[in-house]
Amino acid sequence: MPQFLLFCIGGVIGFLVDAGVLRLLISAFAANAYLARVFSFLCAATATWLFNRHNTFRGVRRYGLLGEWARYLAAMTGGFVVNYGTYALLYTFVEIVRTYPELGVAAGSVAGLVVNYASSRWWIYRRDA
Repeated sequence: MPQFLLFCIGGVIGFLVDAGVLRLLISAFAANAYLARVFSFLCAATATWLFNRHNTFRGVRRYGLLGEWARYLAAMTGGFVVNYGTYALLYTFVEIVRTYPELGVAAGSVAGLVVNYASSRWWIYRRDA
């Protein structure tokens, strides 16, 4: 399967984790929707790292487990800025997103996709020529 398609499948898994954790935090614990999104993103980024490590970029290892995870989270920072910015803007200004914050998560996920793929492909899992 093409690498980018596998990365997108990982992204869907990440979206489900992100939206699920966010919904749980907001509904069950009355968490602040902006702060809860930071935590839900960290959970999602960890889930996508696990998927990508074992499927999308299988066999390419430049760092140990903890080092790879830390670099992956650092690499996702650029995508997170785009992702979270999109979410926060929509949550602040669009009524339906305040009711269904998962819509903001979805829009943010799409917005950060290219940044996250590029940083994964060419930094974390880069193959030396």
